[in-house]
Amino acid sequence: MKTAGIGINLIYSYFTLLKSLSPDNKLELIARLSKSMKTTEKKEKEISLDALYGSWESDQTADELVAELKAARNLTSKREEL
Repeated sequence: MKTAGIGINLIYSYFTLLKSLSPDNKLELIARLSKSMKTTEKKEKEISLDALYGSWESDQTADELVAELKAARNLTSKREEL
């Protein structure tokens, strides 16, 4: 099912649920929904991976960095008792 179809189905489901509310309750709901749309915080700008290109700075060569990472590994077969 497409996303738009799911959205429409949700709208119909909510409407069926909410249509029995009194006119005052419906107006209150409209007011709260309107307020929530006005005060919604802007999402932080998404950062793409391209923006991170070249952000790693080091004097080490790639081979030295790989060797350091491999040396820092701590692989054991010991299990902690509970």
